Amino acid sequence: MNSKRMAKVWPYPRHDNFKKILKTAAGDWFSAKGMPTHPKMPYCLDNWQNWRRNIILDSVADYVESEQRTHEQRSEPYPLHKYIHHGLSSQAMLFNLLGPLVVESAEHILVDLMRSRRLSVPQGKFAGKFEFSDRKVFNEDSGQPTSLDFVLNDESGVPRIFIEGKLSEHEFGSCSVFIAGDCDGSNPYHDKSSCYLHHIKRTYLDMLEEFGFTELMKSEKLCPLINHYQFFREVLMSLKYDGVFVLLFDDRSPVFYCKGTNGTNRGLMPLLMKFVPEAYHDRIAAISVQEAVAAIRESGQHGHWIEDFAVKYGLPSAG
Repeated sequence: MNSKRMAKVWPYPRHDNFKKILKTAAGDWFSAKGMPTHPKMPYCLDNWQNWRRNIILDSVADYVESEQRTHEQRSEPYPLHKYIHHGLSSQAMLFNLLGPLVVESAEHILVDLMRSRRLSVPQGKFAGKFEFSDRKVFNEDSGQPTSLDFVLNDESGVPRIFIEGKLSEHEFGSCSVFIAGDCDGSNPYHDKSSCYLHHIKRTYLDMLEEFGFTELMKSEKLCPLINHYQFFREVLMSLKYDGVFVLLFDDRSPVFYCKGTNGTNRGLMPLLMKFVPEAYHDRIAAISVQEAVAAIRESGQHGHWIEDFAVKYGLPSAG
């Protein structure tokens, strides 16, 4: 067979096909609700200012606006993303999936799901918050700090569960120094002085050593962080807080996790977990949007919005 025919029998899902499903579902959802969309992109609202129309529940949109005002008063970042009005926005997806659990004090559904996966989740009750950062952890005294999409705080207000959400993304965030052409991508553990971020006193390399990642990385020729910088920063943040890191992803995407033809797991999460010391494997997990939707349905308390969520993101109905 020629290459085009061979492409049709590739045994793994294709990311472009997944995006087409999301775009169709978002476009249909906006159309059914009579919402104005971009003339060339029916899966995107007509302008950023209409971002609230991308949120299923008004109570969640009200909560987001309230939190944004509170953070502004404290001079803390609470950014609404540039494309939050887009039907494929991962931030909007998280507001739509996790936001109702926060405003309805039902975070326990998410926590119970994590415990069922045997994650090392502390006991007690948790309260959810969007957009968490802490400049002190990595000495990020300027620029964009390491941030997590969502955290669950324990009863004393300390974040213990750190969640990063991905929808149509095809990667974890990369190192901006490498992207800018200011780094050749070689492994800095052979010469720490070659790392610009280490030079300006960011503590990423030191913390990788502190938690034992270095032994798994030092034999690499290329720096494992250049293309997966976000993953390691967020995992280290969670470990520094003695917490748990969870990637919330869509299992229709092949990017972060999918089944291989020989029964093995493939995707970025299985790959990157090879660089994580075994001692922390019960504190890091990938949980699918589909698993979260199933748990919310099983609670029997959120039918007024979870089925609308399923329609909006092209998921099967409860029936």
